[in-house]
Amino acid sequence: MTVSPDQIEWPDAARHSAFLAWITPLAAQQGLRLDTLAPASADASFRRYFRLSTQDGGSRIVMDAPPPQEDVRPFIDIAGRIARAGLHAPAVLAADEAQGFVLLADLGRTPYLAALREASTAQADTLMRDAFKALVQFQAQVDPAGLPAYDDALLRRELALFPEWCVQREFGITWTEAQQGLWTRVCDALVASALAQPTVAVHRDWMPRNLMLSEPNPGILDFQDAVRGPVTYDVASMLRDAFISWDEEREIDWTVRYWERARRAGLPVNEDFGEYWRQVEWMGLQRHLKVLGIFCRLKHRDGKPAYSADLPRFFAYATKVAMRYAPLKPLLPLIEPMQDAKVAVGYTF
Repeated sequence: MTVSPDQIEWPDAARHSAFLAWITPLAAQQGLRLDTLAPASADASFRRYFRLSTQDGGSRIVMDAPPPQEDVRPFIDIAGRIARAGLHAPAVLAADEAQGFVLLADLGRTPYLAALREASTAQADTLMRDAFKALVQFQAQVDPAGLPAYDDALLRRELALFPEWCVQREFGITWTEAQQGLWTRVCDALVASALAQPTVAVHRDWMPRNLMLSEPNPGILDFQDAVRGPVTYDVASMLRDAFISWDEEREIDWTVRYWERARRAGLPVNEDFGEYWRQVEWMGLQRHLKVLGIFCRLKHRDGKPAYSADLPRFFAYATKVAMRYAPLKPLLPLIEPMQDAKVAVGYTF
């Protein structure tokens, strides 16, 4: 079912008027059918996406990213870098950077997440191999120059989301001085591991929800927060996702294949796979603690409670990794009161 621009809910009349003033002349120039404008997707930010048809039977995507909450300039910049690397990001067809409106090519309607949930074992294997092959190309060829650094300050700001929003706000727990000391020890270990790694361009959310089935495969979305950071970060994002999980045997198989391809491409991955796997796991734990905080913040600050349904998945990830490595075990008594499931330790390196 399609809806006209007037039927879409806008935050205020001024935003609606600005959108119409921008899109109306584009419709004439690019053959857009404004009467087909319909919601395409939303995400955890203030951005919204709409799809509309063209006169020749195609479709386009419109991004609505209201300032000052959002800035479309990084998206436009990274889209160009990805295209120059020979990968498949949506082409930017028109943009009003000041007002936060962007017209994009449409990469299709099937996210990797939906495809993986319906896929057979063989189909999932093909999709994941495509994703990791593209990731190697992204890391090897996307120019990281000028991207923000994933530095000590940013890593620690992200980790701080966990005690603020998950521990205190979601569960109402206040840590003692001794517990805070345990947390500091874990954070120091995770940050040191991340900063010791070679750096590449990092998508920062290379996961099934942000990849699309397309030709060439995959299409890449939601890259505006790209940074220059640890070579393991996007691997950890893809393997241990917010919305779908895999058994560890498959995780290791995909990672070995990625690692071998990355070495052939000259990427600075550790030559010892055991050490590389440890780096992936520790980087993943930093991300999981951050996401636990973000999902709780979405619930309590932004009125988006659905994300909190996946908190148990992240507690399971965190518990498994913390059980496996002695420097991370101080995390276990901190998270135990917040989750009930016992997690098998699995493979050890």
